Amino acid sequence: MLDSIRVFTHSSIRIESRFGVIYADPFGLKESFNDAAFILITHDHYDHFSPEDIAKVIKSDTIIVGPEKMEDKLRSVAGENNKVYALAPGVYKEINGLEIETVPAYNNLKPFHPKVMGWVGYIIRLDKRVYIAGDTSLTKDNQQVKCEVAMVPIGGKFTMNPEKAAELINIIRPEYAIPTHYGKIAGNPECAVAFKENVKPPVKVVEKIEYFD
Repeated sequence: MLDSIRVFTHSSIRIESRFGVIYADPFGLKESFNDAAFILITHDHYDHFSPEDIAKVIKSDTIIVGPEKMEDKLRSVAGENNKVYALAPGVYKEINGLEIETVPAYNNLKPFHPKVMGWVGYIIRLDKRVYIAGDTSLTKDNQQVKCEVAMVPIGGKFTMNPEKAAELINIIRPEYAIPTHYGKIAGNPECAVAFKENVKPPVKVVEKIEYFD
């Protein structure tokens, strides 16, 4: 399972699955793939919704999924044969066999990701339940997540810092925790060290980011 997951940079994620290749928030890509079965967008900030990078992964029958309030923007990057699903937070949807749950993603005290915007993270059901948190603080909503693999932001400033991210992981207790959203726009590579030091066994921390520049 873990071998099928790549984090290119920041929160740019690629997962190979029996449903096809799934991308979440493609950004800063150094090559084109154009093999996406699904593209999942968490919110509309430039480092998560990047039309330039979506163009590097989309193909003629790619399914695009994103927050309800982003529907027009999602359609703006879709071709005539691409289906678009705009979802509210806290819903379940099966699309072409892939089971998706949206988890509210927002800041409690910071102004960058207000809850009213309806931005989301995702739980996707593959061989294991994979949680892609998006840009979020530690919240009452994400403390309810049940998953085996959790991909959580740790860079601070716009999201959780390493200690808060570890606190979330210690609450939801997945098998594996993969840190994201550090080393490029927020945080630095050393954030992963602090995160790992604060995550309690038996959770295993797996670093996946491939490049920081």
